[in-house]
Amino acid sequence: MGACKTLITTSLTSLPKPFSPFSKTQTQTLTHPPSVSFTPCIQHTRPRSSTATQSAFSLDPPDDTVELLLTKRDDVLRLMKMERRITKTHDDTVLGSHWFPYFDRFKCEGVDLSSSEVLEAVGPYMMEERKERIRNTVKSRSYSLCLVVEGLTDFGNVSAVFRSADALGFQSVHVISCDSSKRYKENRHVSMGAEKWLDIELWDSAKDCFQVLKSRGYRIATTHVGIDAVSIYDMDWSCPTAIVVGNENRGISDEALELSDLHCSIPMKGMVDSFNVSVAAGILMHHAVCDRTSRLGSHGDLTPEETQILLAEFSLRHSKNMISIAHDYAKRKAATPKPKL
Repeated sequence: MGACKTLITTSLTSLPKPFSPFSKTQTQTLTHPPSVSFTPCIQHTRPRSSTATQSAFSLDPPDDTVELLLTKRDDVLRLMKMERRITKTHDDTVLGSHWFPYFDRFKCEGVDLSSSEVLEAVGPYMMEERKERIRNTVKSRSYSLCLVVEGLTDFGNVSAVFRSADALGFQSVHVISCDSSKRYKENRHVSMGAEKWLDIELWDSAKDCFQVLKSRGYRIATTHVGIDAVSIYDMDWSCPTAIVVGNENRGISDEALELSDLHCSIPMKGMVDSFNVSVAAGILMHHAVCDRTSRLGSHGDLTPEETQILLAEFSLRHSKNMISIAHDYAKRKAATPKPKL
């Protein structure tokens, strides 16, 4: 492990000369090679044995931080590529029982690309190992559970929650009124870049957040130690549920408690009556996933159509080059004459 970390943190200037992942032979086999520039891959002298090390090494520079994302809504929206919906429509209610946020459309260059067209465009430029990793991740994703963090002031805790959500198959995370006074840069390693793969939505108040979540079919379960709190082990987590965790010191706000559908708690046997918020969120999410797996057979529950759309979404998030490739594909599509009827 130590050797792997040392290799990755070595200055790029001391590494071997970069090579292009696309050979001349591969390029010549393409009918219409996109006219875009590519960020060269770095050849590794040996495989990386740690999943944490693999996550830490990215083709893209770490421009975005969790702090910037949580204080700039435009940056959050920029992370998500396929066209999104906000609330359920009548057609959604007819077609399926759970919430799914994406349309089968990616808008670029005035042209709409379907998820199948996105995958056709970017597929040849992604390594098979990476595509398989994305397929396995999407297969385990679900929107039937989502996480809400309210009023957290420590960006290290927010980052740890993001990392746990990604690892456990949660795709949707909501953040209510975070305190942006603390610097996050020192804690970037905590999230391991998990924010890149999550759907993050920012809210100014619990009222606004809960109103939208309820319109999407979620029940709101706030974590709270009280007489009326239900043990998380007595809940049916196969129901669409938004899990809400609160501020490190104050806990859940009175507004959130009043607007929630139920209060839940993690039974504790020690002298201390609380967990660190990121630990509590991890325990809650892990138990919810285990409960869903025992009841339903698996946590992931996307339909084949939804799976393909999310595959396209993840492929576009893979690197900035993928967006350029999709735009080039859209230009060629727009220039292709439509067949006469």
